[in-house]
Amino acid sequence: MALSRSARSGALVTAAASFLLIAAAPAPTPGAPGIGDPYFPQLGNGGFDALHYDLNVAYTPGTGRLDGRTTLTARATQNLSSFDLDLQQLDVSRVEVDGRRAEFTRTGDELVITPRHSLARGRTFRVTVTYGGIPQPLGGPIVFGSDYGWMKTADGVFVACEPNAASTWFPSSDHPSDKATYDIRIKAPQGLTGVSNGRLVSTYDKGGSTYTHWRESKPMATYLATATIGKFDVRTGRTPGGIPVYVAIDPVLKNSNKVDVYAVTAAATDYWSKIFGPYPFEETGAIVDDMPEAGFSLEVQSKPAYSGVRSETTIVHELAHQWFGDSVSVKQWKDIWLNEGFATYAQWLWAEHQGTRSAHDSFLAAYNALQADDAFWQLKVADPQRDTMFASAVYQRGAMTLQMLRERIGDKAFFKLLPAWTTLHRYGNADTADFIRLAERVSGQRLDDLFHTWLFTPGKPAL
Repeated sequence: MALSRSARSGALVTAAASFLLIAAAPAPTPGAPGIGDPYFPQLGNGGFDALHYDLNVAYTPGTGRLDGRTTLTARATQNLSSFDLDLQQLDVSRVEVDGRRAEFTRTGDELVITPRHSLARGRTFRVTVTYGGIPQPLGGPIVFGSDYGWMKTADGVFVACEPNAASTWFPSSDHPSDKATYDIRIKAPQGLTGVSNGRLVSTYDKGGSTYTHWRESKPMATYLATATIGKFDVRTGRTPGGIPVYVAIDPVLKNSNKVDVYAVTAAATDYWSKIFGPYPFEETGAIVDDMPEAGFSLEVQSKPAYSGVRSETTIVHELAHQWFGDSVSVKQWKDIWLNEGFATYAQWLWAEHQGTRSAHDSFLAAYNALQADDAFWQLKVADPQRDTMFASAVYQRGAMTLQMLRERIGDKAFFKLLPAWTTLHRYGNADTADFIRLAERVSGQRLDDLFHTWLFTPGKPAL
């Protein structure tokens, strides 16, 4: 069909405008190798937003070998020529982007992936990595001097990865600021149980192996993912408030009389739902393994992981993290007091709830136990530094800050603030400045002096 002169002129103008738009679009560039967290500059990745992980892992306890296939669905946040994933130690045999083989290289703990064609900003894409090897736990001073991450047990593996060990067992954007949903499929020798986050979708035996499929439908930070494998006695049910419960306990520990893990988990989940706001996940529970070498517990999303039968106060601490740390996660690791200070304060609230000691008295006991010249008071809680990010001051002085806040603004405002915080940042990320702003808004008071004294200033504050 022939075009008139005016139509031809209009077509030329449209074509010229399209050319200018194309010419103005930024050229594809590599995504940054990390998000720039001062404590872990190379963790997380720039250029995309992680949306969903589909993890397939097969573990052989006898040899310690892990074979995995991870598919990450992500959205490009810039025009990407290449992008990174975090992966420590393991060997990669194949990478595909949107079903087509992609080039890859390794630089330290970075897996650098170059797709056949660049990825436009805003485009959703899928990257599949096939890999394997023998995962090793991480060590050093970060987590109380203990190993952490992928830790072999007598019959399987205990997986607890805070802060930077998720990438020892699956390729990821390994920083809490880049949360995603998960499907986690575990293959283990028949007779062993693979326990993970969220709800159990299916389990079956085939060819001498047991397959379990778990789904975490709420956004989750990478360090909260687990694939703990071993022999477990499993108890399921619901809390009195109706929340599904899944508790797995190593049968070696079944005669421990320390605490009824199931009962405390159910009771604490319901109580925190009243104090902190509705429970944020589909299931609550616990993974209790016989792993004395670890010596710590972790607030694994939906099922805290305990390396032994722990005390009631430990259980209520880890369950409080489901709100403070799991649902509301830190923007950067320097804000870790928002996790640990709140969970420690939850222990004081639990004692108050049980009628054994008021939170005020718990505060005084902690405050008076440490002399003014103790190194405890020299740590700046709002920025404790990488190797001391889990120091006791982050926990205890963080909790003290909350008690001082409660006494300053009063119970009515304080217990309005806690669920307001978990609602405002539900499934997201926040930092100390966000909390201060909200506390001032809820209370109607200026609070910068309180937070400056308790979080930012070394030295024992005067009462």
